[in-house]
Amino acid sequence: MSSAGPSRGAKGPEANSVAAARSNQGGALAGTGESLMRAADRSRERERKFAQRKRVNRVALSLSLAAMLFGVFWLVWILWDTVRLGIGGLTWATLTQMTPPPNEAGGLANAIYGSFLMVMLATFVGTPIGILAGIYLAEYDTKGWLGSLTRFVNDVLLSAPSIVLGLFVYAVIVARYKSFSGWAGVVALALIVIPVVIRTTENMLMLVPAGLREAAYALGAPKWKVIMSITLRAARAGVVTGILLAVARISGETAPLLFTALSNQFWTSSLSEPMASLPVTIFKFAMSPYENWQQLAWTGVFLITAAVLGLNILARVLTRNKI
Repeated sequence: MSSAGPSRGAKGPEANSVAAARSNQGGALAGTGESLMRAADRSRERERKFAQRKRVNRVALSLSLAAMLFGVFWLVWILWDTVRLGIGGLTWATLTQMTPPPNEAGGLANAIYGSFLMVMLATFVGTPIGILAGIYLAEYDTKGWLGSLTRFVNDVLLSAPSIVLGLFVYAVIVARYKSFSGWAGVVALALIVIPVVIRTTENMLMLVPAGLREAAYALGAPKWKVIMSITLRAARAGVVTGILLAVARISGETAPLLFTALSNQFWTSSLSEPMASLPVTIFKFAMSPYENWQQLAWTGVFLITAAVLGLNILARVLTRNKI
């Protein structure tokens, strides 16, 4: 009897420790179960958010594709009509004969020459001014008052309707000298070229990494050399694109030329006289009831479109892999 008591007393702590271990094991299992449930809940929440993001992505992608197809549809339609209606009137006579009277044979030689001459001269006048101004804004006066004022004026010129620039040149040149002229048309078109080239040149130069400039300065290169050989060379593709955008814009401008160069039914190589141009000729012929004039108008549209497209392709070929 006396020996049984101690043995039962010895088993008491053992039983307590076993019970405690079982209790701890049960608590651990319960904690593990709760953790698994929380992990499952988080997984379901992530899957729900992922599914929601996929739905939003599908909607955004569908809207983007719809917008792209909408724009491409109209572009293809315009190009198709331009080619279908314009290429039929493209003959040797169209390129060599003068604009005709109604219902008579003729061509667009004087208008083609006038447009080519005025667009080229306006580009040659406006491009150096625009590039130099863009270099100044990007390299010399990024935060000064003169740079801020120049950017503001440039933004105003960019957003101004071309007819306003035509009226300005009319008041300054045509009304003063009492004569329409090709020179007035060149000035009006150059005023359109300059802000476009300024904006694109400044933006492209600002995209050039500062490390390129700093490396050139560390080698002792002067600032003008850094601009000519490093930054402007690195931004050449963008600058060329800006020039082409300006050329494409002025190639189809009608309003400024109506107030400056007017038009001329005959051949003239003198910029001091009224000069024919493709946009004005297209405007005049397209509004007429005569079938031959309407055909020549479509041919002129085709020529302008082909010329702008050819310039873009040529620029891409010349600047490819040379940056």
